[in-house]
Amino acid sequence: MPIFADESGHSTYSSQKFKHLAKRRRPQPRVVKPQFRVNDNIRIPEIRLVGDNLEELSEIVGEKIETGIYSTNKAKRWAEQAELDLVEISPNAKPPVCKIIDYQKFLYQKKKREKELKSKTAKTELKEVRFGPNIDDHDFSFKLRHAKKFLSEGNKVKAYVHFRGRTIIYKDRGMLVLLRFIKELEEYGTADELPKMEGRRMLVMISPKKK
Repeated sequence: MPIFADESGHSTYSSQKFKHLAKRRRPQPRVVKPQFRVNDNIRIPEIRLVGDNLEELSEIVGEKIETGIYSTNKAKRWAEQAELDLVEISPNAKPPVCKIIDYQKFLYQKKKREKELKSKTAKTELKEVRFGPNIDDHDFSFKLRHAKKFLSEGNKVKAYVHFRGRTIIYKDRGMLVLLRFIKELEEYGTADELPKMEGRRMLVMISPKKK
């Protein structure tokens, strides 16, 4: 390995060695695989064509197009005539299923649907409401108001009565508290099942009503 000394007397690697290291460490560009095969990337000889725009396509190309199996080249030609794209939407079918559509619009609508679904899923949370078996009316009303708010926002509510020490003998009171709670929330949500014991807790899950 060639080694040289700089002006201060310290040894250095050759410039060729540095170039070699820089080249070796350079990150490789990430190859993003397309979500769908489109147009000339569809190389299988036959495809099954589907879609709700086939009647409109028939008028554009001057041929009757129905759902069915066609040569890939013919389907590509139709897509070109309509200034659209041949998109493979189900590659594992035999033959693969395709549509003649606007590919960019298709991707935009798909992304929009996924975003909406993710947004709805992210909003759902589990909120807890705790009672004692001897809760008074004031505290019950306070917790009830919170539960109504939680359910109105689309969250699930886990309500439970915690039995401390000897209060475990008051399971019947705990059941009455939770049944009353479920009854008061009828307009906002429904119980997944009847209250049940888990350890020293009696609990019930309440899901918001679908709007």
